[in-house]
Amino acid sequence: MRALAIAGAVLLGGTSLVQAADAAKISVAPLSRTDTTITGEKIVVPPNPDVVTSIATFPPGAELPVHKHPYPHYVYVLEGTLTVFNTDTGKSFTVKKGDFIVETNANWHYGKNEGAVPVKLLVIDQLPAGVKTNMDVKK
Repeated sequence: MRALAIAGAVLLGGTSLVQAADAAKISVAPLSRTDTTITGEKIVVPPNPDVVTSIATFPPGAELPVHKHPYPHYVYVLEGTLTVFNTDTGKSFTVKKGDFIVETNANWHYGKNEGAVPVKLLVIDQLPAGVKTNMDVKK
């Protein structure tokens, strides 16, 4: 009887190994690797940061005030196209669904949805403990 129980356990274990071998393979496609922001500044992470994630949604026509990010600010575009205006340089660029950027820390800028559909962003900030926001608004 004991031999039968051991044989059954071996068969069940063997079945799960076969199932694991037949399982779908995980695919990893790198999006980006950088140590600088979109404007070439070195990324400096605060010691022991709080990592804050959020979803920002811009309806058509919506725009942020002119601002800076004092700490690392990472953006992945989930939907739509966002235009980013750098008010220090006078230049602008667009980011679209699937794009990833590390926003500038040194330049005043703002984002605007100039399209007809909402823009949805996954935003990740690395902040010193206790800091509430990563956006200094220009006065």
